Amino acid sequence: MTQPLIDRAFVRIEEGLVHYRRLAGEGHPLMMFHPSPNSSRGLMPVMQALRQAGCAADMYALDTLGNGDSAPPRAGMDAPGIEYFGDAMARVMDALGLETVDLYGMHTGARIACEVALLRPDRVRRVVFRGISDFDEATRNARLEHYAPECDFDDYGRQFVWAFNFVRDQALHSPYFKRDPEHRLTNRAVPGAADLHERALDVLKNLTSYHKPYRAAFAYRTTERIVNVAASSLFIKSAGDPPHIAAAASELAALLPNAQVGEISGALPEEAAVVARFLNG
Repeated sequence: MTQPLIDRAFVRIEEGLVHYRRLAGEGHPLMMFHPSPNSSRGLMPVMQALRQAGCAADMYALDTLGNGDSAPPRAGMDAPGIEYFGDAMARVMDALGLETVDLYGMHTGARIACEVALLRPDRVRRVVFRGISDFDEATRNARLEHYAPECDFDDYGRQFVWAFNFVRDQALHSPYFKRDPEHRLTNRAVPGAADLHERALDVLKNLTSYHKPYRAAFAYRTTERIVNVAASSLFIKSAGDPPHIAAAASELAALLPNAQVGEISGALPEEAAVVARFLNG
């Protein structure tokens, strides 16, 4: 089967150019936000799977600020919060002329989707949360301290080796910096060489800013914020997720009056079918 064509373009906001991928359609616009430390490149298979599952949405997968080919956060912002990244994506929605949208967010992107839904409640119809969770204080502090180190360019190119191992180790342990049997991931495959190459490039292109949205996600008080989301919501619960993320799907959905949980085995076509049914109403 021929894959649907995905185009690339830019839109300008105050911080600079924001890059996005678009799979044009005739259905309700869907804005999609990727996980850290990746870019909208990683959402391309999701977009294609959604289309094959019968979702006709006009899909926009954004590179969030400080990721992919988008501008970094505003100069002088050393520790912007998810609220800031959500505001930037809401301004992208305005710049693209999208009146009402559905949202799909993964991990960091799910937190950004939460903020967009809170900032534009009259313009967000449905939200898909994939991989969203909250942290206790000890876990939050450990991740802020160890997970996303601030990096700079190196005369001997050591950042290239670091970036590759950084993205590879995320497929081996959760969190990746706890390299012991207790935190070993045993239910997922390590990405192939080409995928690891692309993921490392995503980090390297944003070496001095990638940590900002990452740390914002760890600092985010998900439970406190998500209870105010009024849009109809779907929480994806995958058997392939780390236990705390899988558990969070049901826990967070229970806090919202208009939310449901979609349980999947982890296969992308299965997830796409669940999401397409939800978005198609």
